[in-house]
Amino acid sequence: MGTVQKEGAKTISHEGLDGSTMYEWDPWDPPCPPRRPAPPNTDMNSRIKLMSEWIDKKDELIAIARATNIITPDRTPEWVNDAFYAILHRLVPILEKDSVRRFLSLASQDGRGMGWGFIITPQTFTQMMMHNALRCAKVALEGKAPELHGFRANPNCMNRFGYFPLHQAAEMFSVDMINLLFDYNASANVRTAGAEVNENLLPLHVAVENTCLHKYLEDNAFPNQDDLDSDSANNNYVCKLIHLLCLPQMKIFLDTIRLLAKRTDNLVDELWYYIKNGKLVQTAVLLLAAQKYIRTGTCYKGNGNGMSDGFAITINRIWNHTITLESKNGEGLEMEKKLTRISLMLVRAVSQAGEVLDGYIQSYPEVPHNMQVPHEEVHERVSSILRDYGFCPDGEGISIGNLSRYTDVLSKEESPYKHGDVDAIKAAKGTLCQNAEVKKAVRNRAPRGWELKYARRSFFPYWRSVLAARLPIEVIHGADVPSVVEQHQTSWNKSVGQESSPSPDLNHSLLARVRQFSGRQPSRTFCSAALPLLKVLRNA
Repeated sequence: MGTVQKEGAKTISHEGLDGSTMYEWDPWDPPCPPRRPAPPNTDMNSRIKLMSEWIDKKDELIAIARATNIITPDRTPEWVNDAFYAILHRLVPILEKDSVRRFLSLASQDGRGMGWGFIITPQTFTQMMMHNALRCAKVALEGKAPELHGFRANPNCMNRFGYFPLHQAAEMFSVDMINLLFDYNASANVRTAGAEVNENLLPLHVAVENTCLHKYLEDNAFPNQDDLDSDSANNNYVCKLIHLLCLPQMKIFLDTIRLLAKRTDNLVDELWYYIKNGKLVQTAVLLLAAQKYIRTGTCYKGNGNGMSDGFAITINRIWNHTITLESKNGEGLEMEKKLTRISLMLVRAVSQAGEVLDGYIQSYPEVPHNMQVPHEEVHERVSSILRDYGFCPDGEGISIGNLSRYTDVLSKEESPYKHGDVDAIKAAKGTLCQNAEVKKAVRNRAPRGWELKYARRSFFPYWRSVLAARLPIEVIHGADVPSVVEQHQTSWNKSVGQESSPSPDLNHSLLARVRQFSGRQPSRTFCSAALPLLKVLRNA
């Protein structure tokens, strides 16, 4: 990587930007320090020394600017990306194990494509996010290891697909990774941009929208006509939605949103966006997860009406919007009026009962797979809380629908079951086991990070993502899947100069994922599955 750094430095402009402030700098090309004039009558060696000191100071300034400021778009040259894909097959197993020693060894011995222009490339760092490689990501962000030759990862550098590391961490629902990025000054207010991604998304949007893909919510939470027929039906729907969000299987998803909401500016405006557009499930998810920060108004800027409570601001906006709608006539307004009424009921319910409900949700175990809280117990507790605040369903009670998870979500390599002693693994990973030796022995047998993968894949359809919404790919049907996979593999082989076809295991894995997608969601297109599919092809 040292050679790459020298090559990158040759392309940097030496011209300064007089009168600019730090925020006006282009992090990729910041102003260089002025050259110190050489003292008169100095020899050539002294002049060379002064020039060398100036170059070192310039390089340090550029390296710091590129590692600490927001950089968009990604300017990594194509030849560097090509070199990265050439070593990707070696990098992926390292990140899956999260081995710092092997990562540094690869960077030092054959780091082509992993660093350019004083920073670790966005492509490399995105892979760390995708594999939740916390230890490797920390070393990359610090940049202190000698094997990195001074290169560092920038948590605010956009990748070639148009999103930032925090977007990927939000998609993974990795609270630990998000916290790590925040420790190194990642911004929660960066937005996606470009032709290959749904534009203008905050990391918070990624977490909220992908949470709405949770199987419990997709199967049961989105309203139908019966839920909008009357005030009684609206009340029942609001209670049902809150019950679903309070289930323990929703915890890692709400935890992710809560963490991102704390750092997101104008949080009340983001909530209003969902309400104004009639997105009830998204509204409920953000309300319940972020109720603490909405209530205090700490993330709201530009509040000129004297209110500090985000719930009061939101309710006032809903009333004004309702008055505007009532003064209008026209087709299509009736549905908007119904959705606005439900939103008002939802905001009121969470504003009053949200603190107690949030406290109950956070009382669940921290270990993602160890959440065997009976749904009947959750139903009774949530119903009791809502009744205490005057919100109770009409009639016999709330039916939250069919609750089922995805099955066979981990491969043999990812599953702890292949290592045996499953009960011991669960006990050692849970909160009740205090034997350090047992914990260490079981941890060494179980695959790294299997709990998060299991919890995420059990409920989140990993073949879909809001980040992949605009990937340009044709709509296909199940019968066409093999030919499309082959076409993409052929195109990929050409791009990296390979002639080989994918292995039978890879073909089987890809087709199984796409058929699984096609079978479960026959009415949806293949577009939202395309980016994960291409990522798997690239990882081959």
